[in-house]
Amino acid sequence: MQNNVLILDFGSQYTQLIARRVRELNIYCEIHPYHQVPENLDPFKAVILSGSPFSVRAEDAPHPDLSKIKGHKPLLGVCYGAQYLAHFNGGEVTPSESREYGRAKLSTIIDSDSLFAGIKEDTQVWMSHGDTIAKLPNRGIRLASTEDVANAAYVIDGEETYGIQFHPEVYHTTDGKLLLENFLVHIAEVKQDWTPAAFVNSTIDVLREQLGSDKVVLGLSGGVDSTVAAVLLHQAIGKNLYCIFVNNGLLRKNEFEDVLDQYEHMGLNVKGVDASARFLDALKGESDPEAKRKAIGNAFIEVFDAEAHLVEEVDWLAQGTIYPDVIESVSVNGPSVTIKSHHNVGGLPDFMKLKVVEPLRMLFKDEVRRVGAELGIDEKLLGRHPFPGPGLAIRILGDITAEKVRILQEVDHIFISGLRKWKLYDQVWQAGAILLPIQSVGVMGDERTYEQVVALRAVESTDGMTADWVNLPYEFLQEVSNHIINRVKGVNRVVYDISSKPPATIEWE
Repeated sequence: MQNNVLILDFGSQYTQLIARRVRELNIYCEIHPYHQVPENLDPFKAVILSGSPFSVRAEDAPHPDLSKIKGHKPLLGVCYGAQYLAHFNGGEVTPSESREYGRAKLSTIIDSDSLFAGIKEDTQVWMSHGDTIAKLPNRGIRLASTEDVANAAYVIDGEETYGIQFHPEVYHTTDGKLLLENFLVHIAEVKQDWTPAAFVNSTIDVLREQLGSDKVVLGLSGGVDSTVAAVLLHQAIGKNLYCIFVNNGLLRKNEFEDVLDQYEHMGLNVKGVDASARFLDALKGESDPEAKRKAIGNAFIEVFDAEAHLVEEVDWLAQGTIYPDVIESVSVNGPSVTIKSHHNVGGLPDFMKLKVVEPLRMLFKDEVRRVGAELGIDEKLLGRHPFPGPGLAIRILGDITAEKVRILQEVDHIFISGLRKWKLYDQVWQAGAILLPIQSVGVMGDERTYEQVVALRAVESTDGMTADWVNLPYEFLQEVSNHIINRVKGVNRVVYDISSKPPATIEWE
């Protein structure tokens, strides 16, 4: 495949957004940390350098070897990337007189250059930098300016090397997608052949070659990722895929039975294992979030390993790992530092002795859904909200008991059913209820009560990295609150969480 794009990550919060915008152009791209430039650059037709929280003037600034890239392949430096190309090639980067952050307008554009084809002056761009390019690099030609930034964009004469001081990947840069298309399609001549259909066909071929007649076990969760992974594998190896769906006792109300019923109509080889009692026992007395996660993880591995051993001569474990999991498990700050250790990435215990296959590891969440649609998976299943691996355990603050699980399942069921009834479910990225470790005074009839408080949470997002709370109608919240308090014994107060991410997280634990 010779139509890939390489994105070198310098630690910007927007790097994944660059990849998403490139993928939206039906172009395949990969993110690599700046210090891990691939040895073989042949598959890459173009390279993009991301922004960064660092200053190029700092001693510890990221400093990759671009000798095989600059002047050899089309190269676009974004923000830090543009400053880097200037600073180390005869230009000068200095502190800005005032930090430019937010919306700006391009006051001048040299639109004779292909990078700005179709982009007019006064177009809005998004700036986020504390340094500025005071002097262009050797052979640098200015392409655009703003009122405050003289060198907002440039090209190096004789090369397909570009630098832009703004962020084309963010929503607030009006013509950002067009600029990326100009660079990738018209300058670098990258083909736009990255489609769900192409991914399905090529992945099934790769899986058949990789797995042959080997047997594969996969832990289904009922979620989008594991379901799409299962259907892909099923199309590749058929009956040699063994799916195991474990009930950890922390699922939504009736979810174990509902999901098994759903899979029954998909032709998958699925075995349901009810291990509720085992998980609740493992959680007894645990109130620390990390301790709860660890107890659930250990119990799952034990249950899953025992079930996997019932499949004779199994060689592979399949996982629904997706691209953000992979990216977040690799640090841009050096090989020894991990940003986030994800349970799907390198988390397999040695004693399982299985090889790992991850057919979705290069896809973003929205791409997984599009691939699922291409595979003919039911729209209702593809539209399911994300649900945390530890389940309701991290939505019950404090220790876990069977009674608390029962209460939260009932509350959650009323909330989610209400969203569906009011046709709000598809407007929400993720929703759920949290059982708080506090009680409050209430009055029911003529009696004083002292019972549990639950918080409702609903957020909108595209990938879960950032999220805003959803402004649900007051009438809806009123109806749901009344139903919860009237129908769920043990709850006498309902609150609604109006925190965004950041600074809050989507889940409370």
